[in-house]
Amino acid sequence: MAQDIRKLFENEPKVFKDKMPKGHEAKFLKKLDNALPVKSSNSKFTFLNIAASVVLLIGFGFGAYQFFGSEMEELPVETVTRKSLSDISPQFKKVEDYYLANINLELSIMKVTPENKELFDAYLEQLDELNKEYTRLEDELTQSGPNEQTINALINNLKLRLNLLYRLKEKLSELNETDYKLEEVQA
Repeated sequence: MAQDIRKLFENEPKVFKDKMPKGHEAKFLKKLDNALPVKSSNSKFTFLNIAASVVLLIGFGFGAYQFFGSEMEELPVETVTRKSLSDISPQFKKVEDYYLANINLELSIMKVTPENKELFDAYLEQLDELNKEYTRLEDELTQSGPNEQTINALINNLKLRLNLLYRLKEKLSELNETDYKLEEVQA
């Protein structure tokens, strides 16, 4: 049943020879215009569409600025890693690790009770001040590079923090002994 399309067109030569009657195209366009009339645009609605688009663009722009602008302000422009004693040499790393380990050990073994909480908090405030000073010294080390004065100040800060904790430990043990003696006397 399959036939070659070329053979079909050879048998029907009149299809290609017939021409469209004159005025056919004009009649077709007229019928097309009647079926699909061209709508005139109302200038009032076009103005409102433009105004709405501008308002939306301003709104989206403001929202994007709020979203991305706040993130950009939070990011530092230049990130510089702070140097510490351990960055200078392995010997200084050992010294820093020794002091920090002892400081953390002393803090972890101290027992805080309601009686000694005020004393403990006062010492922690002093420790916090020393920590801030240590951070400032690390910033100085980062900016100016390693020098003897800064390194000695960092090590002395660590020593001072550890000595402060030893004094706190002594005060707490004295306080506990006096509390123990008071309990014996009262009993």
